[in-house]
Formats: sequence, C-alpha cells, structure tokens
Amino acid sequence: MGKELVVTSANFEAEVLKSPVPVLLDFWASWCGPCRMIAPFIEQLSDEYSGRLKVGKVNVDEESDLAGRHGVVSIPTLIVYKDGKIVNQTVGAVPKQNIEALFKGIV
Repeated sequence: MGKELVVTSANFEAEVLKSPVPVLLDFWASWCGPCRMIAPFIEQLSDEYSGRLKVGKVNVDEESDLAGRHGVVSIPTLIVYKDGKIVNQTVGAVPKQNIEALFKGIV
C-alpha cells in the first residue's frame, strides 16, 4: 500500500467528512480477487493526485459497521466524498480511467 490511509470508524469523521480535499474511499478485503486487481490503480492514483485527493482504504472485514453504513454489499466499492458528502461511486473492478473519472472534475 502506498500513501493510502487506513480509514476506520474511529477516524472516518476527521479523515473523510472533514477533509479539506476530496476523498476516494476503497472498500475492500484481502480475500477479494477484484479488489487485488484494482489495488495497483488505487495506489497509482494516490501518488498522482497527492495533495489534491486523499485516498482511503476501508477493510470491510475489520470495519463492517462502516461498510454497512455505506450500504456496501459488493466489493470493491469505490466512493468519492467532497465536502463531507458522497458525490460519486462505483462497484466492481473497473479500469484505472474509470476510477479516475469518478473524481476528475472535482480535483
């Protein structure tokens, strides 16, 4: 994992809701094949948008309450927050350009 932040119930408000920059949240699990497929893309985007976008990872096995509050039933689920509100999301393994398109207009 690169500069991605581990997001938990304990730091969710501070790191996501009160973030001064948009946040891309990756809901994942270690046993999830599609999650592993997109992990390099998430890491690359974290590096490419450093300082303009915060990238967080939520392990659904460890943070099931956080996943539940977001209605996550399939992983990977990617959710973009801006100013404390959800502005975009997608489910499943998608190409890097599709992930980037989730936040491109707001970063």
